[in-house]
Amino acid sequence: MHHIESVAAIFERALDRILARVFVSATNPLPPLAVAYSGGLDSSVLLHLAHEFAARRGIRLLAFHIHHGLSPHADAWLAHCDSECVRMGVGFDARRVLVAVDDGRGLEAAARTARYAALGELCRAHRVPLLLTAHHQDDQAETVLLQMLRGAGMAGMSGMAEAGDAPDLLGDEQTLLARPLLDVPRTMLRDWVVVCGIAHVEDESNLDTRHPRNALRNAIWPLLQAHFPAFRECIVRSAQHAQAGQRMLDELAAQDLVACMDAGGLDVRRMRGLSRERADNLLRHWLMVNGVRMPSSAWLREARLQLFDARDDAQVCVRLEGWQLRRYRSRIMLTTIDDGAPEAASASFHWAGEASIRFVAFGGTLHFDAVDGGLDSDWLRGQSLRIEYHRGGGKLKPALNRPGAGLKKLYQERSIPAWERKRLPLVWAGEALLFAAGIGQDCRFPVAAAGISLRWERHTS
Repeated sequence: MHHIESVAAIFERALDRILARVFVSATNPLPPLAVAYSGGLDSSVLLHLAHEFAARRGIRLLAFHIHHGLSPHADAWLAHCDSECVRMGVGFDARRVLVAVDDGRGLEAAARTARYAALGELCRAHRVPLLLTAHHQDDQAETVLLQMLRGAGMAGMSGMAEAGDAPDLLGDEQTLLARPLLDVPRTMLRDWVVVCGIAHVEDESNLDTRHPRNALRNAIWPLLQAHFPAFRECIVRSAQHAQAGQRMLDELAAQDLVACMDAGGLDVRRMRGLSRERADNLLRHWLMVNGVRMPSSAWLREARLQLFDARDDAQVCVRLEGWQLRRYRSRIMLTTIDDGAPEAASASFHWAGEASIRFVAFGGTLHFDAVDGGLDSDWLRGQSLRIEYHRGGGKLKPALNRPGAGLKKLYQERSIPAWERKRLPLVWAGEALLFAAGIGQDCRFPVAAAGISLRWERHTS
């Protein structure tokens, strides 16, 4: 009976801790919670624990089931989960997903991606901000050991966090993922099932040792248990040390980011003052905060060498899954802009006094701001205007107290990289260049006390 009481106590302490952290400013009653419910032993225990907890606290509880269709028993599992939730009075919903088995990642990874994406959709559909999963101590140990076998760094060896956002899995940053059973070994969950008589299903794929986790669980774990009885606790403790180390690395990277940031990029000269390891840590952190998937150590090392060793006038571009790391003068910049010329060529238009005109093909909006001493609005209304991308050449005089200059020189003075210039449109009044995005408008056109100033806003998505 001691084990049974311990499971409930560990779960309740963990969930109280999680709720206090993620809903620190929430008022009673707390928002609804959801359980990822496969019908297997682990998630069945989680559902019963969460059901009792929610009933005592007056919290609405739901259970979400994902039908992968990979097992001939999938329909029966769905029916079992539905009937159990009806019996317990727990709200239930399910999604059927199609697993992309030929995408090169392997069946386990593909099923995991599809499952979490569907769970995120269910959370949003039911307005549930917190999803509970049944990951336990054994799962944590497996995760850490598999990451070590893949050569992971500190972040990988940290294992799974007790709670946090998971936008890459769930599809948004608002839905939180929590694992209140991480401190519970699976033996205690099995005891709970037996004593409480909890009905659950058995997934036959758990015996298939072609899957790495099953190979660990069924072939390697018994050997470790025989020679190192406390190996799970030790692995988990190592993961906790790695988590502490990773937090320190993140704090250091955040400080280095502030010190090395320059106009939205990283200053190579300042980064050269860091050790190689510290520079790599900064690059990883910078990519992470910009939503870029973490690269391998080999990719990062090669990228750093190319970006650091390049001449100031070199056109360095290191690609990573739709992103580019580029070097411009002494700055490393992150962009999604490719080297190809944009498709939109030219669009003619007239200004009829609008505050702004959106040009979808050019990916932005041209604003006509009211200013003192700007372009004469009557004159502007009478012009045949044209917007197009820069194709080379062109001159502009942005101020009366300085001579006109070629666009290339003006772009360089403003440190606008060549790849960005291709996406900055020009506005012509007949055959005269009136405005260049990123630079400004020519000062030689008619002005008025209450005039107009052109401004380009590029859309980010």
